[in-house]
Amino acid sequence: MYSNNPSITSVVSDGYVPYFYQAGLHQVYPLQPANVPRPGQDTARPSYTFSSDDSPPWGVNHAQTVEHIIANGYFSIPKGDPVTATISDKMHTSGLGLDDAISQVRQRYELCRQNLYDMELGKCAAMNAIYHHEAYAGPPASKQMYAKHKAIQDLYEEQRTERAALWKDISRLKMQIPESAQLYLGAYRKSAILAEEPGDSP
Repeated sequence: MYSNNPSITSVVSDGYVPYFYQAGLHQVYPLQPANVPRPGQDTARPSYTFSSDDSPPWGVNHAQTVEHIIANGYFSIPKGDPVTATISDKMHTSGLGLDDAISQVRQRYELCRQNLYDMELGKCAAMNAIYHHEAYAGPPASKQMYAKHKAIQDLYEEQRTERAALWKDISRLKMQIPESAQLYLGAYRKSAILAEEPGDSP
């Protein structure tokens, strides 16, 4: 499992990179981010279905994530023995929760990085406005200088607020990871025990 480095610059910038909890799963998992609809985008589909007996026409040949379920409106129910399905289902759903929590942490780091970058651009714009005025209209008035300093000071304050919000959001999201991991690990251990138990002799 990858480590979660709190450094904002360490976040993968090419999109969502999934975590894998099953040996060999990476060989069939698509490494492109899920096609999550944007606001205003037409996402109409005939209906939502949650039955493994009624597979969607576009097919599901990989382990789903929460983003896939939201984008496609289809939850692929794993097929399994009814006797042990409860354990395998718990492992499946807890894996979804664990994957989603990690994804949200990564996306929050990326959102913070983009917000801080936009604020830096705002500082540059405030400075450039003064330089532009000085180049074409002479020295700026005291009110214009005050407006520049006020704009930059406000941006510094927004950056401090964003960093505090990042810590608050990440702390909340990280609390979900141990619980989801514990549920997944518990179901995995139970499934392994059942697989090792010999069956009744004929």
